[in-house]
Amino acid sequence: MFWQQVVNAIWLGAVYSLFSLGYTLVFGVLGILNLAHPSLYMWGAFIGLMCVNAGLPLWLALPLAMIFSGLMGVLLDRIAFKTLRDRNAPHLATLISSIGASIFLISAAQGVFSAQVSRFPFGVFPVKVFTLGPVTITLLQISILAISLAIMLFLRWLLMGTKLGQATRAVAFNPVTAARLGIPVDRVIMQTFFLAGALAGAAGVLLGLAFNAISPFMGGPMNLKGLTVIVLGGLGNIEGAVLGGFILSFSEVMSVAYLSSDLRDAVSFVLLLIILLFRPNGLLGRSSAKRA
Repeated sequence: MFWQQVVNAIWLGAVYSLFSLGYTLVFGVLGILNLAHPSLYMWGAFIGLMCVNAGLPLWLALPLAMIFSGLMGVLLDRIAFKTLRDRNAPHLATLISSIGASIFLISAAQGVFSAQVSRFPFGVFPVKVFTLGPVTITLLQISILAISLAIMLFLRWLLMGTKLGQATRAVAFNPVTAARLGIPVDRVIMQTFFLAGALAGAAGVLLGLAFNAISPFMGGPMNLKGLTVIVLGGLGNIEGAVLGGFILSFSEVMSVAYLSSDLRDAVSFVLLLIILLFRPNGLLGRSSAKRA
């Protein structure tokens, strides 16, 4: 039973990390928490479902959902954050603005898709189970893990090995200095919101497939998980978000297996409380002066 839970935690942790990286990117560049991020995750799941229902293959539905969620992230920045940023509004104002945007996106999803739980049609992904001793794993779980890791590796290459990544890290370190060096700060911020939204959309489709339950309220539980992951790993730290995602998934899966399924969300809160009390900068966190 233990090794089965380890396998479950690995593929689930990969998706948690993928989702939380969007949180981390926005915080790393702007120093704000985008609490509308889970709503982009929810919309990404619905767009993926719409594409599949329209007859598109899953391998095409996933990138389309990512693109849509990314563009929605850019629109979110233009409407909810840019004006406040231009006016040097306090972080509390941007936090409230993101909450308002999240409420709007959830209400819009209810109006478009209804409040009922939607599901991917049967057979959209091959049902195949592999058995390795006492451990069983499905082809879907293997695919989710592989896709999540591939996206995360691509993101790391993008941030560490390209001019876009260099510009993003410069803006994260000091936007004023970056602007004086000729870096288009506003464009970098737009690209950051697009990447964050795309990551949320990918996580939405993958977890929507895994649990086959999509609703306008599916972002709520992920909100606490994402916040726990980025605080656990260190605010604004890419590697910390990946580490935190796997730590949270292991904690949740083991608590469900050996204690009670009712404790799943409580584990997130307890981890968040512990890290805030004993290591507020996170396991791999840096000081607020060096978020990137």
